Amino acid sequence: MSGKRNGFISARSPGLRRPRGVDSPLVYKSDNASEAGVIQLYRIPYLQESESIELLRQVQSKVSATIVGIKTEQCFNIQLGNALTPEKLATLQWLLAETYEPDKLQSGSFLEDEVSRSPYSVIVEVGPRMTFQSAFLTNAVSICNLSLMEVIRLERSKRYLLCLEPGYGPLDENLLNDFAALVHDRMTECVYPNKLTSFHSDVVPKPVHFVPVIERGREALEEINVKMGLAFDEQDIKYYTHLFRDDIKRNPTTVELFDIAQSNSEHSRHWFFNGKLVIDGETMPRTLFQLVKSPLKAQPNNNSVIGFNDNSSAIKGYPANQLRPTTPGSTSPLSIMMRELDILFTAETHNFPCAVAPYPGAETGAGGRIRDTHATGRGSFVVASTAGYCVGNLRIEGSCAPWEDPSFSYPSNLASPLQILIDASDGASDYGNKFGEPLIQGYTRNFGMRLLNGERREWLKPIMFSGGIGQIDHAHISKGDPEIGMLVVKIGGPAYRIGMGGGAASSMVSGPNDAELDFNAVQRGDAEMAQKLYRMVRACAEMGESNPIISIHDQGAGGHCNVMKEIIYPKGAEIDVRSIVVGDHTLSVLEIWGAEYQEQDAFLVKPESRSMLELLCERERVSMAVIGKIDGCGKIVLIDSAAVEHAKLNGLPPPTPVEDLELEKVLGDMPQKTFEFKRVSVVSEP
Repeated sequence: MSGKRNGFISARSPGLRRPRGVDSPLVYKSDNASEAGVIQLYRIPYLQESESIELLRQVQSKVSATIVGIKTEQCFNIQLGNALTPEKLATLQWLLAETYEPDKLQSGSFLEDEVSRSPYSVIVEVGPRMTFQSAFLTNAVSICNLSLMEVIRLERSKRYLLCLEPGYGPLDENLLNDFAALVHDRMTECVYPNKLTSFHSDVVPKPVHFVPVIERGREALEEINVKMGLAFDEQDIKYYTHLFRDDIKRNPTTVELFDIAQSNSEHSRHWFFNGKLVIDGETMPRTLFQLVKSPLKAQPNNNSVIGFNDNSSAIKGYPANQLRPTTPGSTSPLSIMMRELDILFTAETHNFPCAVAPYPGAETGAGGRIRDTHATGRGSFVVASTAGYCVGNLRIEGSCAPWEDPSFSYPSNLASPLQILIDASDGASDYGNKFGEPLIQGYTRNFGMRLLNGERREWLKPIMFSGGIGQIDHAHISKGDPEIGMLVVKIGGPAYRIGMGGGAASSMVSGPNDAELDFNAVQRGDAEMAQKLYRMVRACAEMGESNPIISIHDQGAGGHCNVMKEIIYPKGAEIDVRSIVVGDHTLSVLEIWGAEYQEQDAFLVKPESRSMLELLCERERVSMAVIGKIDGCGKIVLIDSAAVEHAKLNGLPPPTPVEDLELEKVLGDMPQKTFEFKRVSVVSEP
């Protein structure tokens, strides 16, 4: 590290040197051999000129007007298993360089040369956390290793040169933090105070512990409810206190409480729509869901083939000619096959995530809806999508609408309506573009007014709507039931510490939850992994009657907490948490089980189909793990085989399961909730 400049550490390290006698400018050797050779290559620019100008405008208004210019570059941090030959280093340079501008890639920083010439500048570098392997890494490492280079990890960091007005500076730490907050996602990225020499992390996973409900009763649940953001209401507290203290008669683990908070949240179980409504003391004859379903029941011979019982709905289609591979899942000619194809409709909203982090919130809203489409029945086909946004007053600078009240305040933990509209739209479109699903229509609305009775009406918590159409082979419209001996399989991207507690957080009234818990609950998307997963599902669906998928559920809110109970209900299964593929080895058991990392589906398959699925997943380069087996116990039993092995090696008694719950008591026959309201007279005018 060369030292500080203007109060901030510049990332110029003498620790990497070019060996004597080697002409290639890209050959490095680390002074610290134990750090497995992390090298850096730099490419300019990171942002195009128009993007830099827009960023500078934001920085001057939100951080400091003394910042008068911004320049950018990317840094590729590459961890090697072995030193590369000059030929392989040249190949690596070719892979990372822009095709038509190879001179914009070099072994030294472009920006540090400018820092040395200017006393009024500072470099800020942000990139993936040491424990987080980005979506970029998956493909980059795969390409490098196919080129016979032993690359262990390859991550991009973003570097910004802030040019200060002469005579001003240095920027204090608070302003630097404000700038860093603008340009990085604190959930998956961090600030690099100096050049990386290793991706090693000292993070120690948190252990599972018991919550003393037997000893302290509901008080213990109330405490953990606030601490973990579980969104338990009064009826939940009463039910779970009784369940553990009086029925099961043992203390719950933190994993169990987190699990039931996500899978039995309003978001996942729609308690309000299924609840008993009491208005002005009078119990309503039907629930909201019964009202919604009434047209379907009134027309028993209607056009619907799937309604209210799967990830999406479907109407009757037609026999149609469809191009399918002669041998699905392998390189083979396409042939026309006559199949009866029904038409799918899927829709969901991603309101809470888009309020907290608009771009990734909308991105994963689109991704979750895509998975809903392809996880319908026993596997389906994605076609096209729509998107919609409802936000509050935009308050566009210099163009305020007459009804927009400048005195309206907005929650500090939520993005502004204008920012939501811009970033959420970008996120949804970007995900669809990368996945390969066209977004062909959409809408947007904004509104916020003070009514005559003083009430403020506004979309403070925005609506982000994602809808799609698809196709499903009529032979695949019904999922199969779990049977003893069937394998429980997870296919898709690896586990990361993202989307913690989204089911519960999105079920709350906006405001009560801790802002950090809110941000932690937002997922992050990987559209290319979603495409790999979809190609695997599509190959199975194209097999027609030979489709190996018995049942499929996408992993969304609540992570495994929700999807596992859904797919094994009512038979039950024992699941080994250590069988789950992880991309971050510092994850705790609770995080592996509860995080909402995207692009994952759960499957039920027969044992004889295992080798076929493994071949399909190998072809698509997507991970597959058999994590359990249907055993007929009627429970969700989660074991930690690593803890079991540790106890065995140390002569200790075997640990109790991390989770051991009867499905009927936490998923099936649970008591209906009651909601009481009083009618309010509305004062309005045209």
